[in-house]
Amino acid sequence: MAEQVISPDLKFVEDVIASGGGDLKKCYQCATCTVVCNVTPDNKPFPRKEMIYAQWGMKDKLISNPDIWLCHQCSDCTAYCPRGAKPGEVLGAVRKLAIQHYSPTPLSKMVGDPKYLLILFAIPVLLFLSYIVPKGYLDVSAIPRGEDGGIVYSKFMPVFPQIDVTFGAAAFFAAVCFVLGIKRYWTDMSSGVGAQGNIADSIKTTISEILAHKRFEKCNVTKDRKIAHLLVFYAFVGLAITTTWAIVYLYGFHYDSPYPLYDPLKLLGNASALALLYGITLVTGNRLKNAEKAGKGSYFDWLFITVIYAIVVTGILSELLRLANIATLAYPTYFAHLVFVFFLFAYAPFSKMAHMVYRATAMVFARHTNRES
Repeated sequence: MAEQVISPDLKFVEDVIASGGGDLKKCYQCATCTVVCNVTPDNKPFPRKEMIYAQWGMKDKLISNPDIWLCHQCSDCTAYCPRGAKPGEVLGAVRKLAIQHYSPTPLSKMVGDPKYLLILFAIPVLLFLSYIVPKGYLDVSAIPRGEDGGIVYSKFMPVFPQIDVTFGAAAFFAAVCFVLGIKRYWTDMSSGVGAQGNIADSIKTTISEILAHKRFEKCNVTKDRKIAHLLVFYAFVGLAITTTWAIVYLYGFHYDSPYPLYDPLKLLGNASALALLYGITLVTGNRLKNAEKAGKGSYFDWLFITVIYAIVVTGILSELLRLANIATLAYPTYFAHLVFVFFLFAYAPFSKMAHMVYRATAMVFARHTNRES
């Protein structure tokens, strides 16, 4: 038998423990986690091998492993672990570290560390303040009103250039970071592995599976997560369509907001916002309900949930306060809404939101290499 020399990365072990895998060392390799997991493929099942990789500090073998993303954190493994090692939480911590590893900027470590939270929020706050302070708009009474005397947010923060340029640049930055990170991840996964399937078919099958959230149906302990995640997912799709629609209205037809409540764009936007609020509330309720069995989650998880809550609440309040014509509350609320939206999308490649991209990539790779049929 050939000898294999292992050089443990003790710093990586410490990082896993600090990132939410605090019970890692309780694992004694009984394999209960792999046996009870309904998501793991028969070929190279998880999470037993991932637990030993993490315990031994085998960072390179673990970070480039597609199985850390094929795991959907059903938490069946955590609930049935006889030692309380919480494999689901450990893999969640490893995924966070994987995002940091493949990130092309140090922002990934900042997003995962609470001590940098104020700095991360200060960036959009100062950016948007630089737009309104020179115009004297800190004094709400100085902000121009609509022809009917009502609140018009585009007079407070013009769509062009302030909104479009700022969020366009943020989206471009996030897209570049995603591309660079995924490219490195795919290269590492592919090392020594021959492609066997058709990449186009693999992508098509993966998209179909994601749209239906089929794998969540296999979870037992947290089986209610499917509805919650579907609501959040399709709410974001609806809001993306709404944003695109508004761009077409503005640049294609020179039709600017505010739109009447009966406008189809407005109906879709409001329905999507309510779906997002309900969906993220279900996500929160499921986490709290299953905290004892599945783990309470990490700062990384709760930051994402909190930011989504902040976006949807400030968005809904911005509309209600505009309709009520309460300028002293409406404009600060809208300002906060812009800050939270910027935070979510500019830092998406480094936050929990990156899961949808890295997990989709791992699922495509698994199909492409016949890792799972």
